[in-house]
Amino acid sequence: MEKLKIAVIGLGYVGLPLARLFSTKYQTIGFDINEARVDTLMQGHDSTLEVSDDLLQAAIQHGFTCTSKLDDIRDCNFYVIAVPTPVDKNNHPDLTPLIKASETVGKVISKGDIVVYESTVYPGATEEDCIPVVEETSGLKFNIDFFAGYSPERINPGDKEHTVEKIKKVTSGSTPEIGKIIDEVYSSVIEAGTHLAPTIKVAEAAKVIENSQRDINIAFVNELAKIFNLIGIDTHAVLEAAGTKWNFMPFKPGLVGGHCIGVDPFYLAQKAQEYGYHPEIILAGRRMNDSMGKYVAAEVIKLMIKKCIPVKSSKILMLGITFKENCPDIRNTKAIDIYRELKEYDIEVDVYDPWAKQEEVKREYGISILSQYPEGNGYEAIILAVAHNEFLKINLTEHKKTGTVIYDVKGILESTLVDGRL
Repeated sequence: MEKLKIAVIGLGYVGLPLARLFSTKYQTIGFDINEARVDTLMQGHDSTLEVSDDLLQAAIQHGFTCTSKLDDIRDCNFYVIAVPTPVDKNNHPDLTPLIKASETVGKVISKGDIVVYESTVYPGATEEDCIPVVEETSGLKFNIDFFAGYSPERINPGDKEHTVEKIKKVTSGSTPEIGKIIDEVYSSVIEAGTHLAPTIKVAEAAKVIENSQRDINIAFVNELAKIFNLIGIDTHAVLEAAGTKWNFMPFKPGLVGGHCIGVDPFYLAQKAQEYGYHPEIILAGRRMNDSMGKYVAAEVIKLMIKKCIPVKSSKILMLGITFKENCPDIRNTKAIDIYRELKEYDIEVDVYDPWAKQEEVKREYGISILSQYPEGNGYEAIILAVAHNEFLKINLTEHKKTGTVIYDVKGILESTLVDGRL
């Protein structure tokens, strides 16, 4: 292939780190329809905190640019699409961002160019749903005029150890020759190496089962937590004891949200159902994990009643609203399920999260969160919903002394300090 000029479509948690990495070796342009996002990036700051200001500014100094103008990526020849693939309110896959991104590429792609998809999809989506859009928009023929590949993202938001270049990457192409080219491009910047899958469908399937597997394993320990809480056994103590066996898998109970684990199983389930198969284990795991927010709220209510604390009109402080610790990402957070369930009891719920952006939470979930930690003992219950490092510094002993119910969703607090935990 001629000299590479790469365009990365979508500059979120996945696209920006990848574009920045590509820019260390190739001429790279990041494209996003969000002009405000592009402006902030070109000022040298990533609001997702996935790319440090130092790295981003160094990349810009060496020629990396971001744009929202289509003409700026027209002369690229290697397009990477990294846009979200959410589910709708009925948990059906929503390919709208992917279709729109395919239209964008179709408007600028030329003969001989390659388009690689990174977004998580069900097997077949790239060739059956996305490529026809590129063909129709561009007027070019697939595998004759242009080619495609799939290399599933493996970004872990907030993880500063397992960054994009340190995680082995699966690659694939629409022909064996194109697969090798795509693999060479990725392997040139991915320190951990790559694995070239035989087909695009295999690569798609590999991605979607990665998080489905985690979802099912977490659902199992969440069910264990419910059982052991009924029996009166500390779930974390049980897992610690079981973990002494060499092949025991160390999963912990908790809320399962975010843009991957809480979504990907629905993509696989959708495809299975198209072929007339009802995936029982996958959907059972989803039901279990989606029930945990309501379960936590119910457990807190029980603990309040046992302490003779009136529930109606009480005040509860919830620590954390992001979908995981030490990360500003609030997409598909299950902490909101705790909040909404408590509100059903006419409880006043305050939310404090030093990582979440107040305006984003307001826009996404319609609630106002506190700008700083509230001092004083005015709460009947405190729920640690997200394991941010900052929360470990909070002195909850005084709250404990005054009879406040303390519930630890993440199991990171001293057991003597809490009234209940998963």
